[in-house]
Amino acid sequence: MDELADLTERLVSIPSHEDETAAGDAVEEWLRSETDATVERDDAGNVLASTGATDNPDADSLALVGHHDVVPPAPEQTTGDGLDGDYVVERRGGRIYGRGTADMKGSVAAAMCAFRDATPPAGRELIFASFVGEEVGGEGARHAIDAGFAPDRAVVAEGSTNYSKPGVTDVVVAHRGRRGSRLVARGEAAHASEPEAGENAIYRACDAIDAVRDLDAPRATVLGNDVSGSLAVTIVDGGETWNVIPERCEATVDERTVPGGRADLAGVADATPGVELVVDQDLPPMACGDAAFADAALDVAREVHDDLGLDAPEHVTKPHATDAGWLAEAGTECLVCGASEPGEAHTDTESASLDALDRCYRIYAGIAEREP
Repeated sequence: MDELADLTERLVSIPSHEDETAAGDAVEEWLRSETDATVERDDAGNVLASTGATDNPDADSLALVGHHDVVPPAPEQTTGDGLDGDYVVERRGGRIYGRGTADMKGSVAAAMCAFRDATPPAGRELIFASFVGEEVGGEGARHAIDAGFAPDRAVVAEGSTNYSKPGVTDVVVAHRGRRGSRLVARGEAAHASEPEAGENAIYRACDAIDAVRDLDAPRATVLGNDVSGSLAVTIVDGGETWNVIPERCEATVDERTVPGGRADLAGVADATPGVELVVDQDLPPMACGDAAFADAALDVAREVHDDLGLDAPEHVTKPHATDAGWLAEAGTECLVCGASEPGEAHTDTESASLDALDRCYRIYAGIAEREP
């Protein structure tokens, strides 16, 4: 527990909201000094390590996956002015406070310790990966995938604590994605005193918005767990001045996608004259299709909780997109399990429970040692 807490504090203290290099250096140096693994740093700054059956192309491979970038800190989370200076780290009340403790350097530290300490079964390649750029759309994960990163299975160390009930670290079998789109309506400008001389782009956008309101949010079921999407228009921007018929209007749509399901926004655009769909971001959802892997991971998690005298965790779903979506899209069977609790990540008082970090370490090591 002390070593894990110390490593968490070390990683959290290193600023990594604009440049992840120093945090990646710390992860790389620790792996090189504490393990006999093959450690690499790719062109994007991802830290990758592997041990086990690396010479066997048919080896079973399991990856423990995290990221060492964070969102910008609040002023009170740094030692300097604004965003400058080191990050403030405090340990009190059984928790570690600081930017990145929950999302997700605490779980990265737990995965690093589990990677070092676990003894995987013969024939398994055990992999550790800490990516850059997760907070800006999975840039590091996509770079690694493009370069051939393709483990058979992965445990992504994003938050899953207190999902089914307080005091447990659950196992996520699916999560939503996010598609950020704009319905761009184009019309023809005219003087507002003669509106019939033009074509009002705001009216066209309103027609598209009405159609969006009639769409059903997508739904899916993954290993018996329901995943519900959502759909909302969040910004409307059109018109330039009070006496001109607007020739352009945009409606921004936030859509939370589900495995295999999306709202038919393209159909809305096609059915509305003068409206085009523009997709700005498309973070994929994740669904675990390997029931045996999901059950084995839950068995490990339940054994850990039972040993600690805690309630049993469950298979759950997660509302947020993670790098597991990119890995799943590339063919890796993924689960999500980590110390972050709902409402902790990205906050001015971000923290992680030491007990949850310890549970994660035990779960990661147990999954790594479980027979395929």
